[in-house]
Amino acid sequence: MKQIPKDKSLDIGLVFMQEGYPSIKNRVERYPDGVFQTHLLLQNVICMSGKEAAKIFYDTDRFQRCKATPKRVQKTLFGLNAIQTMDGKSHIHRKHLFLSLVTPHHQKRLTSLIFDQWMASIPKWEEAKEIVLFDEAKYILCRAALIWANVPYEESEINERADDFGAMIDSFGAVGPRYWKGRKARIKTERWLIKVIEDVRTGKLKPEEGSALQAISFYKELNGSQLDAQIAAVELINVLRPIVAIATYIIFMALALHENPGYANQLQRDSEKEAFAQEVRRFYPFTPFIGARVREDFIWNQYQFTKGTLVLLDAYGMNHDADIWENPYDFQPSRFKIWEGNSFEFIPQGGGDPATGHRCPGEGITVEVMKTTLDFLINKIRYEVPEQNLSYSLSRIPTLPQSGFVMQNIRRK
Repeated sequence: MKQIPKDKSLDIGLVFMQEGYPSIKNRVERYPDGVFQTHLLLQNVICMSGKEAAKIFYDTDRFQRCKATPKRVQKTLFGLNAIQTMDGKSHIHRKHLFLSLVTPHHQKRLTSLIFDQWMASIPKWEEAKEIVLFDEAKYILCRAALIWANVPYEESEINERADDFGAMIDSFGAVGPRYWKGRKARIKTERWLIKVIEDVRTGKLKPEEGSALQAISFYKELNGSQLDAQIAAVELINVLRPIVAIATYIIFMALALHENPGYANQLQRDSEKEAFAQEVRRFYPFTPFIGARVREDFIWNQYQFTKGTLVLLDAYGMNHDADIWENPYDFQPSRFKIWEGNSFEFIPQGGGDPATGHRCPGEGITVEVMKTTLDFLINKIRYEVPEQNLSYSLSRIPTLPQSGFVMQNIRRK
């Protein structure tokens, strides 16, 4: 038996606040087998990286998600008692609800709505001195998501709703005002959607059959009970919020186009757009790590893993791992033309089996929305990118180009 190496950092949480996304990668390379132990808020924690580590991490016989997500994250990003905190048969059963909402039919309808929203924005943009793409993307994605999910809304409240979803996302890894803004936004959004769900259940609202609002309002657990209205609101947010979160990828995609202008004329076929979108997801920071707890004692690589121990898998580090990706710090969409789709190597939003494990069921929608937006940016408009601060800090979680990507002189092609 080997002893898991101990890192000298006092608390990995403090390290994340200072170093951000590369925190685990900066340390794991010092130790053999891609594993070390440290502390997080006074508890023992193991940090891992590498595709072999990912295979173990997504073994549901060895790891569970129950009690792995801190309450402070549940109270802002995911919601209390959401699917991300579930395991076993109950997790698989509820995940089937989410999978039923991301079928090719649902993907096509959502991307079509988003494309229409992009096109409808052109006249307003042509009249504007400049627009901030990140803000516009949030509002467009939020409006399209609500239409797609069949959630009623007032046009006058779209910006506020989108900003609330954005505040929940921005609260991840935050302390102080950013955290409390995210928590306030969640409370307000849950109250709104609880009322909507109650109206559906009493017949006051009649959403389309198969829509996200209808499916979640009447979903039943394994024991046949209907979800509590508050939990139903949490899961409806977990459908809507990730769609708004695609705004982050959209801004990084626009940045990639700006910094690599030679690609614009090469991105006409669907396969080329997909490779570009996937490379954006690999290259730019999104999810720093994924957490789980050891389900039962086990031994891996002669290291002892003890029941209940919190383990963090280094998502950012794996997407920049030279053992997995050739020249990982070069932006090369062509790598995804030959990529074989290994779910334990590429984990921008989590890994594992998408049907039975904890891999994000919305990955397909994310890629399709990015491809649709890429087509819009390349083929439907012309624009100029003025001088601005497009840098982003890896020490901030989540991060984004500081300017939000300002565009000027926008014209329809």
